[in-house]
Amino acid sequence: MSLAEFLKTALIALRRNVLRSVLTTLGIIIGVGSVIVMSAIGNGASKQIEQQIASLGTNQLTIFPGSTNVGGRQGGFGSAPPLTEKDLRAIREGVDGVVAVAGSMNNSATLVVGNANWVTQLQGSTAEIQDVRDWPVKSGRYFDATEATSRRKVLVIGATVARELFGEQDPVGTTVRVNNVPFEIVGVLTAKGQAGGRDQDDVVIAPLPTARSRLMGRVRVPDEVGQILVKVDDSHDLAEVQTDLERVLRERRRIQPNTPDNFAVRNFADILATRSATQRTLGLLLASAAAISLLVGGIGIMNIMLVSVTERTREIGLRMAIGARGGDILGQFLTEAVLLCLAGGLIGLTLGLGIAVVVSALLSWPVYISPGIVLLAILASAAVGVLFGYVPARRASQLNPIEALRYE
Repeated sequence: MSLAEFLKTALIALRRNVLRSVLTTLGIIIGVGSVIVMSAIGNGASKQIEQQIASLGTNQLTIFPGSTNVGGRQGGFGSAPPLTEKDLRAIREGVDGVVAVAGSMNNSATLVVGNANWVTQLQGSTAEIQDVRDWPVKSGRYFDATEATSRRKVLVIGATVARELFGEQDPVGTTVRVNNVPFEIVGVLTAKGQAGGRDQDDVVIAPLPTARSRLMGRVRVPDEVGQILVKVDDSHDLAEVQTDLERVLRERRRIQPNTPDNFAVRNFADILATRSATQRTLGLLLASAAAISLLVGGIGIMNIMLVSVTERTREIGLRMAIGARGGDILGQFLTEAVLLCLAGGLIGLTLGLGIAVVVSALLSWPVYISPGIVLLAILASAAVGVLFGYVPARRASQLNPIEALRYE
């Protein structure tokens, strides 16, 4: 028999038992649908997190004061001597591969314009922050090094702050009171969105010397910088630059050999790699759950096909009596099993895509549907049909024609 004849015969047999055929494919529908939904939501979440981490700068190192041990008593994180502008200069001048380095101190601040007010995050930074963060302005400009060293009261604000205080108006040139200190807005940052559960655009940036003297309250040393942000040249190995940076800081802060660092370095590339590894593990778990669903569906198809062979024993005997060979019977039942699985796979694919789109629309959850996953789901459903349809098909092909004709 040709493939066309196999298909024709299989379709006729499946149409005779439409309800049974539909119920048989339910396991495959659920399995393929779950593969599509879980992979779409999982991949969407993974890509969103990767974009958020990348927006912070994967070629960026952030340095914080660490803990210190005095008289056998371990202090908490940040209890070590603060980072200073001298540390910042030592990194700029003594570490190869550093494109830009900026100091930063954070605090909360209340902004008031007329009758409007907004509480936001205040970031006091040196002028190089624009180079470190790769964060251009939507309108206006950043403050420069001269304005920073002369303690000018100028301010660059995030998109969220601009929207909450000024609506659709351009706030550049407007005076705003920050903790009751008047500042001139010189620039508005482009929108970056969420990262780590925090709105990156809900921020204002002021020159670090100005913020330190007017807005930060008490500081431990006059030239404290809080934390240091370092941008590394893409042509340099990030790990090697980090090692060199740690060496310079240990020398600068007079840390003795075999003594732990009293500072901490955060590498966003490591965070991204760890997150990707975690996502791969989660993806394997989801794939395993979906594979179990397909396995259950395959077992269901095998059971139904075995029942079908039993019910159609006389039909098989009659076909053999008029010349059908064992291979023809094997091909007929195997074709029926593959058609059932492919039909279930296509229905499950459509259902999974629909559910993913609905979830994305209702929950504002990002989804990403990989063409590779779609192809894999269809191929997997066909493979299930072949694997679990072979046993009943082989059983049918090995029936004795005479005994089959006598079967009641």
